[in-house]
Amino acid sequence: MPTLQLKISPLQNPSRYRALAEALTRITQEQLGKRAEVTAVVIDDVPAARWHVGGTDVQRPTALLEISITQGTNTAEQKSAFIATAFAELEHQLGEGQGLEPASYVMVREVPATDWGYGGHTQAARARGLATVTPVRSALAGAA
Repeated sequence: MPTLQLKISPLQNPSRYRALAEALTRITQEQLGKRAEVTAVVIDDVPAARWHVGGTDVQRPTALLEISITQGTNTAEQKSAFIATAFAELEHQLGEGQGLEPASYVMVREVPATDWGYGGHTQAARARGLATVTPVRSALAGAA
């Protein structure tokens, strides 16, 4: 289940965050075929004074988007289309007519199904139909 982490500068208003989350969820569904109802978008503001490119403070709006998906679930073409479409949306919403800082990035991270959990179960277990198995509690949890 995809998670998107977006870091942006400068600070935006709440309606802009909502619009970004809605657009990124839609793009994830359309370009990567992921289910919208389990797509999580986290947006963080980074003060311009803490974002540097080439050792210099950024002068224009800046974005860094990272999406994590299960390894092997999308083709190179789908990932390329996602990157292009997501970047265009970020530039449209944040660029304020001047575009984004040239060193703004969109990255797709593929995580092995054994290392990626949803609802307390790995994607590998879910694929094998074991998602209904209750996770084992640690010995420390029972002692608390």
